[in-house]
Amino acid sequence: MKSTITWVGDRTFTGQTETGHSIVIGTAHDGGAKPGPSAMELVLMGAGSCSAWDVVDILQKGRQPVDDVIVQLDADRAPEPPKVFTRIHLHFVVKGRGLSEAKVERAINLSVEKYCSATAMLEKTATVTHDYEIVDTSA
Repeated sequence: MKSTITWVGDRTFTGQTETGHSIVIGTAHDGGAKPGPSAMELVLMGAGSCSAWDVVDILQKGRQPVDDVIVQLDADRAPEPPKVFTRIHLHFVVKGRGLSEAKVERAINLSVEKYCSATAMLEKTATVTHDYEIVDTSA
């Protein structure tokens, strides 16, 4: 896996993946507007998207009628550099028609505790917790 980060001015960078996808990355400088997510926001979103992907994949393989998976993340960082994450909580909102609660819980646990490489790396510095809610969309 490869990517390239290019400085475009001020505190703004572009990131490009080897597959051709691009994103603007940046932080506010002197109270200015943020041009895009910061590197640490991207790390947090990476953990959420990695785990969401796993949950969708596991539920679909289990023939569960999943319509949507949303992961809401809440995190704390250390006050001193390198300001690593110290706490991350993932709240899963899983939507579908007549989903099995046992299968949803199993999919989330497998993702967070086994399959998601992003949360596995972040667990080296952060306490990672999770919970979930199921929204039945059959009505």
